[in-house]
Amino acid sequence: MINYITDGFYPLTAFAGILFAFFATCLFTAKLQKFLPKDMGREFAHDGSLSAGKPRGAGIIFILVFTAAALLFCELNVEIVIYLALVVVEMLTGYLDDASDKPWGEYKKGILDLIVAVIVAVTFIHFHTTTVELAILGITFSIPPVVFGILTVILVWVSINVTNCSDGVDGLSGTLTIVTLVTIYVIDSIKGVGGSTPFLILLFVVCLLGYLWYNATPSKLLMGDAGSRAMGVFIAIVVLQTESPFLYLLAAAVLIVDGGLGLVKVFLMRFLKIRILQHTRTPLHDHVRKVLGWSNTQTVFRFVIIQIVISIATIYLLLI
Repeated sequence: MINYITDGFYPLTAFAGILFAFFATCLFTAKLQKFLPKDMGREFAHDGSLSAGKPRGAGIIFILVFTAAALLFCELNVEIVIYLALVVVEMLTGYLDDASDKPWGEYKKGILDLIVAVIVAVTFIHFHTTTVELAILGITFSIPPVVFGILTVILVWVSINVTNCSDGVDGLSGTLTIVTLVTIYVIDSIKGVGGSTPFLILLFVVCLLGYLWYNATPSKLLMGDAGSRAMGVFIAIVVLQTESPFLYLLAAAVLIVDGGLGLVKVFLMRFLKIRILQHTRTPLHDHVRKVLGWSNTQTVFRFVIIQIVISIATIYLLLI
């Protein structure tokens, strides 16, 4: 692997890796998008028909470029390799759904997400302690491994699905994910998190930027489940590495609210026959466009601005 030349060359190697990740994503997206499956439009989404005919599943491109960049330029260990494999697995399950003539059912995807989440939890517990920190309060405590494992499975499953549900406006989920990942990167810097995680975050961010080059309104292609599901599992993995996993609630607050409201609404109605938010469209980005009349650009900018404000406030509390 390139990064093992000498320690003195690592900064230059990392710089090269970041450039490689961005330009390779742009190049392969431009050259390979014609081979991607075509979107059929979302029947119940606001303006969902406008996506019909666009290449879908572009997540397979930027996730594979990210994985290649990590293998070439990042210092690897067994734990990191397992996580990279799980990101690719989540991408592939999403891509197969994107490419399928008949969309996969919710339960099928949910079970696959659960399996990935369990593997993440087992891997993390094997390589780390189950001590967590409420970073803002400066409180550290240990959680029994079984309880920690259950909470980790919930974190990963929720992260995958709220990120997936937030993907419905050109540039929205990708840009929110970038803000969330940059927030986690800053948290890593404040907490002194070492290893490969901070550099992996940067590689993922620049790959997303390469994708957004083609996805900004009006988009030329869509990431599909191949991208959104992989983004969700990666966010969960890197927030676990901070050893302050509850910071996910702040670092990904807008993703959680936008994508999570619909999940809660459907769960309560389907399993408990409880109806909530009957006059609110979900995901929330559909509500603000259909009911409040926001344009796609206003939706992206305002949601991102809200997350940036929350992230800045979170970082300030960590610094004082």
